[in-house]
Amino acid sequence: MNEKFAQYAHPEALVDTQWVQDHLEDPKVRVIESNEDVLLYDTGHIPGAVHIDWRADLQDQTVRDYISPEEFARVCERNGIEQDTVCVFYGDKANWWACYALWVFRLFGHENVRIMDGGRDKWTAEGRPLTREKASRPASEYPIPAKRMDDMIRAFYEDALQQSQSNGPLIDVRSPAEFRGEVTHMPEYPQEGVLRGGHIPGAENVPWKMAANDDSTFKSLPELRKIYAEGCGLAPDENIVCYCRIGERSSHTWFVLTYLLGYRHVRNYDGSWTEWGNMVRAPIETGE
Repeated sequence: MNEKFAQYAHPEALVDTQWVQDHLEDPKVRVIESNEDVLLYDTGHIPGAVHIDWRADLQDQTVRDYISPEEFARVCERNGIEQDTVCVFYGDKANWWACYALWVFRLFGHENVRIMDGGRDKWTAEGRPLTREKASRPASEYPIPAKRMDDMIRAFYEDALQQSQSNGPLIDVRSPAEFRGEVTHMPEYPQEGVLRGGHIPGAENVPWKMAANDDSTFKSLPELRKIYAEGCGLAPDENIVCYCRIGERSSHTWFVLTYLLGYRHVRNYDGSWTEWGNMVRAPIETGE
């Protein structure tokens, strides 16, 4: 095992680029690319990796929600994923969307999930092989999940409101300018129709990128503890809710808290600011 990973609460949740390259032909491993830029896969990807589009494959196309358990089973089947397949996720933006896709897989109860530390950035920086050839995987059989784990790892508006009113830990992982209400979107990103800027009352601003190194890998355990345990005072058994604008950056923080630090009750509020900032009578704070 990579010595760096051994320090984390769940070291099996991370693999390095060499491990992935060594397992490209392993029938029990499926490498999954998920990016913010859905066209990036076609420009070059890890040989044998399948592409899961976070918009088209994982989200309902009419209701703002995720696909049904039946649809999730079909996504897995057409990508050759079985119930015991080890799914290794990687992508751009320091694995934002890889963590998001992993979180959705956990939402449907898939157990064997991993993140490739460093994502696309590290793989390409090391000069490892890329291909434009789409992976051809035999169709598999995947049992329809009994239900989504919405009550375990997902928070809704009412949950975030209760967390705010009870002074429970609320982690806003957006940029400081978004948190203060100066902007309603990330720098150089389009306005997404949010009517109000600011943050949920009582939230603490801990930008997601604080957990990542410049090479897109995760920071060490002591560094992460300094950010979340010492800096935020988070305890392992607390009920924690994290959010951003649509749940993608907060899924990165959810992964850090859950798998690397071992916090046991962390939920991702995927409605996040695009829901809260448009909700009638939702309480909002601005400034620091």
